[in-house]
Amino acid sequence: MATKKPLERVRAICLALPETTEKVAWGEPTFRVKDKIFAQYEDNHHGSGRIELWCKAPDGLQAVLVAAEPERFFVPKYVGHKGWIGIRMEGSVDWAHVAELLRDSYRMTAPKGLAAQLQDEPGR
Repeated sequence: MATKKPLERVRAICLALPETTEKVAWGEPTFRVKDKIFAQYEDNHHGSGRIELWCKAPDGLQAVLVAAEPERFFVPKYVGHKGWIGIRMEGSVDWAHVAELLRDSYRMTAPKGLAAQLQDEPGR
């Protein structure tokens, strides 16, 4: 079985969340709930040669992740000052952790009723 590309995996995680839509903005896929962005995928952003995922993070988590794994996590341009986390998607990716970060970002963005639906997930 062929390995899924990072965008395919990110898309599958995001679109499984209630009422999530995908919309291209600034030439890249963004994932939204009620038209509010909770994740953005970047492939060669401004010629960087990197594949990245940007998402909202709970207060304080950005600094913790960047300090713990600076080769994987970073403060993204444009939205980093708002606490968003950047994730480098090359190499071995901990997809369970990425999914957890995306769900957290979704919860921070979605209306309370939609966010509460994730509370009912098994294992949460």
